[in-house]
Amino acid sequence: MKTCLAVITSTLLLAGCASTAPAPSTVPATAPVHASVGVAAPPVDAAVIALAPASGSLVSGKLNAMAMAGGVHFTGDIGGLAPGSTHGIHVHETGDCSAADATSAGPHFNPAGRAHGRPDSTTHHAGDLPNITAGTDGVAHVDIHVGGMTLGGAAATNILNRALVVHAQGDDYASQPAGNSGARIACGVIRAGR
Repeated sequence: MKTCLAVITSTLLLAGCASTAPAPSTVPATAPVHASVGVAAPPVDAAVIALAPASGSLVSGKLNAMAMAGGVHFTGDIGGLAPGSTHGIHVHETGDCSAADATSAGPHFNPAGRAHGRPDSTTHHAGDLPNITAGTDGVAHVDIHVGGMTLGGAAATNILNRALVVHAQGDDYASQPAGNSGARIACGVIRAGR
């Protein structure tokens, strides 16, 4: 069904028709989520992150994120790491892990334009998280709480539909702009759900 509209001005007649039927979706269900810096969303209680290998690694895992007072709590396991190794882990701006090296996830989530640093310091990216360390079996058991993040809600704190990236090395929390944590070895989109 089409709706047509004509507008008469002092010098010309403008006419146009617009379809009122919804256009069919051409975006596949598995398409990456491209969240911009300034996106607010309805808050949710929980999210899940399925981490897939990147940069030729064998690293994968699943994390759960729970909204908790003043922040987000992450739990779960990440396997395929070298025994006893330490790794940087960050929320990146774009919910897109499609590139083989996960560069499609963009830079760290940093809407305030701050310097990189420890997540418990006064100056840090909104997406900075504590390092994780693998056990002797090559599995990192993640149980961290990060303040200042939300699952949905205000744009400046919302990490929903962004990417979580595991790096090849530990974050030194000093080097700019990303802590010298090396290649992106696993990536997953933070999606609402359990």
